[in-house]
Order: sequence, then C-alpha cells, then structure tokens
Amino acid sequence: MVAGLAMRVAVISDIHANYHALETVLAEIDAARVDVVWCLGDTVGYGPRPNDCCETVKSRAEQSLVGNHDLVVLGELAVSDFNDEAAAAATWTASVLTEQSRAFLAGLEPCASLDGVELFHASARDPVWEYVLTEEAAHATLELAEAPLVLVGHSHVALALALDGETVAGGLAPGGTEVQLSGRWLLNPGSVGQPRDGDPRAAWLLLDLQRRFAAFHRVAYPIEKTQSEMRERRLPPALAARLERGE
Repeated sequence: MVAGLAMRVAVISDIHANYHALETVLAEIDAARVDVVWCLGDTVGYGPRPNDCCETVKSRAEQSLVGNHDLVVLGELAVSDFNDEAAAAATWTASVLTEQSRAFLAGLEPCASLDGVELFHASARDPVWEYVLTEEAAHATLELAEAPLVLVGHSHVALALALDGETVAGGLAPGGTEVQLSGRWLLNPGSVGQPRDGDPRAAWLLLDLQRRFAAFHRVAYPIEKTQSEMRERRLPPALAARLERGE
C-alpha cells in the first residue's frame, strides 16, 4: 500500500542495532495487520547487529528517518559529540558497516511529512539532537510543526502529549496506553532497542489514522541474546547491562 493511503501505521524508533528486539516487534506488528511501517531513526548505534537492522528496516519500513547515531557512523557528526560508551560503539559500528547499510542510511533525512503527520527524529526545532522531554520542548515542536499529529523519537521514552490551548498536557505512555487523537498531539513511540523509561521491553506505536486513534505497545524479547552478542563484539559492558534495566 502506498504511504498516501495508509490507515494503520506501525511506528518504530531507536532500534540501535538490537536485532532481537526488532524482529520481535516486527512479528507483533505483522499480527496487527498494519498497512505500513514508519521508522524515526537511529537504526544503528550501541547494539551488535547494525547491518541486519539496516537490511530489515530498509525492506520493511515505508518511511525511515536518519538519527544522530546513524549520522555519526557516516562521518556526518563528530564522535567527540557523544559520551564515551556511545562513541566506542559508534567507532565499532563504522568499522563493520557494509556499503549497502551505509548507502541506506546516507539516503535518509531527519524529518518527513506524510499522511497529515510530521515526523522528526528528535524535534521540529532540532531534528537531530533535541530531546523532547519537557513541556517547553514539546510546545516548541508543536508550534513549529503544522500537522495535527507530530511524531518524535530520540529520547527512548514513550510519550503522549496534547496541546490544549497554550498548555501541553499528558506525559509518559506506558504499554497499554491508548489515546484518541482529537486536537493536536505529539507522540513518541519509545525505543525498540534501548528503552529508557524503566520498562526493558521493546516499544512500538500503532496509529489508526482513519479513526484518529493511537495505542502504545510493549513486547518482551530475549535481552540476554543481545547482551551476549554485545559481549562477543566487546562493546562497552555498560551498554549491555542497561538493557535489562530499561534505562
């Protein structure tokens, strides 16, 4: 189905080369019978299987964005802009990235607009770097965007925020949260590969654009398999440890 006719959309973000989380999420998405998949960026970084994730996202996502961790492995951002663990993972990722994966990531942008929805990896004010974790940041993105529904990733925290006059209402959106999308909304699906909201399960978001409905989902995946692969590749131990804590 072409993007312009999509009614049911699965939104994923921040996979971070965690292939076990990605394949588990996609299995649940397939069972939900969606029309298209959208990815909000950071397909790689942190995790152990960047090429598998690039290949899968390329084949499965109708629309994909580029994130800051994607850009650093392409050499578009400085490794020094990242903390030590992220920088080490980025350096390793760049060393193993195939030409096909590199070409896929290089062809992406950090923002897009389709189906009456605006998509940003980070925010409308700074599509690459800004975390939308405050009322002020959410308000700024909703003011700069024009679409009634705005999707952001980057923070690894699932959010459902509504603009009520000049006030932003809402907050965290744990698994099972459902919202009717009347008025203007900013949603973050949470992270597939490295959640940071205290729930280690992989996150994704179901949108029904016809019914103006959104449902936040969490799904357990074999974290220990990803951790084992990270240890095999000698990625920073702290990155593996955080997966089981959802932080």
